[in-house]
Amino acid sequence: MHLASNIRKCTLLVLFSTLTSLSSSAAEDNNDSTSRTCVGLKNEDGTLHGNMILINGRIHTMDSTSKTSSVVAIKGGRVIYVGDYEEDARQYFDDSPTYLDLKGHVAIPGLIDCHNHIVLMGNRPGYHTPLENAYSIADVQSTYKARASTIPRGSFITTIGGFHPNHFSDGRLPTLAELDLALPEHPVFVSYGFNGPSATNSLGKLFFETSEQPVTVAENGSIASGQETGKSLLALRKQLTFEDRKRGVLDAMAYAASLGVTTHLDQGAFPATGTPEDGAASEDLYAMHLPWLSVYDDNLGIIRLRINFLHMDDTIDIPTIQQRLFNTFKFFGNDMIRTGSIGEFITTNYTGGPVFEEAASRIAGAGWRLEVHSLTATDFQSQTQAFEAVDANRSITNLRWVVAHVPQITGEYLSRLKKLGAGVNLSSYQYLAGIGPRAGPPFRDIVDSGIPAGIGADGMQIAPMNPWVHAYYATTGKNALGQQINAGQQITRKEMLYLYTRANQWFLGGPDEHLLGAIEVGRLGDIVVLNDDYFAVADEDLKTLRSILTVVGGVVVHNSGDLHASCK
Repeated sequence: MHLASNIRKCTLLVLFSTLTSLSSSAAEDNNDSTSRTCVGLKNEDGTLHGNMILINGRIHTMDSTSKTSSVVAIKGGRVIYVGDYEEDARQYFDDSPTYLDLKGHVAIPGLIDCHNHIVLMGNRPGYHTPLENAYSIADVQSTYKARASTIPRGSFITTIGGFHPNHFSDGRLPTLAELDLALPEHPVFVSYGFNGPSATNSLGKLFFETSEQPVTVAENGSIASGQETGKSLLALRKQLTFEDRKRGVLDAMAYAASLGVTTHLDQGAFPATGTPEDGAASEDLYAMHLPWLSVYDDNLGIIRLRINFLHMDDTIDIPTIQQRLFNTFKFFGNDMIRTGSIGEFITTNYTGGPVFEEAASRIAGAGWRLEVHSLTATDFQSQTQAFEAVDANRSITNLRWVVAHVPQITGEYLSRLKKLGAGVNLSSYQYLAGIGPRAGPPFRDIVDSGIPAGIGADGMQIAPMNPWVHAYYATTGKNALGQQINAGQQITRKEMLYLYTRANQWFLGGPDEHLLGAIEVGRLGDIVVLNDDYFAVADEDLKTLRSILTVVGGVVVHNSGDLHASCK
């Protein structure tokens, strides 16, 4: 993987025009001439280097002392002042920085998601529209109507993964008639999980039934899981152009910024076959990053992307991993986009065995990080045993290997992983469809164990990307139906925020180790201003938290219109 060499210089006006196209809610602020003239940017290498002073906030820095401040200054994209005195912050600037009055709102560091699939989200066919924030069929209809008002007539609207009907009070997918009511002029495809089931409206039904491999669509618009959903996805993907994918990348970035997630460690995809066997998580492993790289090369990147490389070798010579190790640099890139590690799969049999162990041994020999995932009560055992076997011949204690998700991990294996210098990242994916009494992961046990731990949402196939839904589950143990399914494993809101910020820098490693995850002098200026007080809202209201203003490198990349910039 490489970054294109000729990144064009982006003027301030072009940047604000771009952000307007990404988030219409920010239009008022971005069109403010004061905002355009007082922000200082240096963007020749694709990074964001703004000058800004934020005042009158309740800013939770997540530094080593958990300090709360009211004033933060950012210069050249990095934090230069954290305190409570505006005049002290102002002395660091010769010209006029942007001023943002937070009006008493709570602000936090830009969130880090150490395990998700945002690259897949950016490559979705159609105009992908998340439904993880919809709680009824009526909400789905409203979400789709709003989306339709911003895109060309006749364009396909899609929702592929990231939600479950349990999330809806109706407990089901919308029908053809309900989708027709919301989208009379747009075909739609809505599907959950890896392989459906799915649903469509009348225009979508016509498209799917007349596609190259006709799809069986019921009169109520339902499409069966498995082969029929696979044929639907294939038909949609055949319509994708490179420019469509770049537009999808911009949409994915804008959505992430609206949630307050500013850094993403992407975990790849399953290798695409170009057949109906491909599910929601399938893509071309050697082309899926190209539209993302192109967006960054165009100087339009507004979130930070870190890339893990998924492999599924099934022979002892592990050909694709060997070539990856020969031809890819670890931690290569800049502050906006950088390579990461190998994972979240290394072999087809992800649980262990001779091929798995050989792959892990070569990864260790090359000094790379490695990440695998655990979903059962036994897979983490064989994975840990394989790690131990590799470590017996070549130490991995400084490589920061990771086992992800770990819904059923035990105290014994947490101790064994900790001894290897390994860590675990945790997802609240059980929120959507999990059942009790101990659906996991054991948040409380993991935090108390002292093992390196962080939050990786695993969105957007079987889990939401929305961090506030994950915060709800981790702190309450309740699923989408309101049932207690993880009794005794709750953590505090402060602990959850720590896992989503400072703790997650461990999973990035490399040059990112001391640049992200906290608001401290010298770190990158990534700050999120919330619509409500994370520490005080009722449990159910956690799910409604959003960013009203997201700053990356001292540049506003999302603005709901609640706050406005000025110069002094």
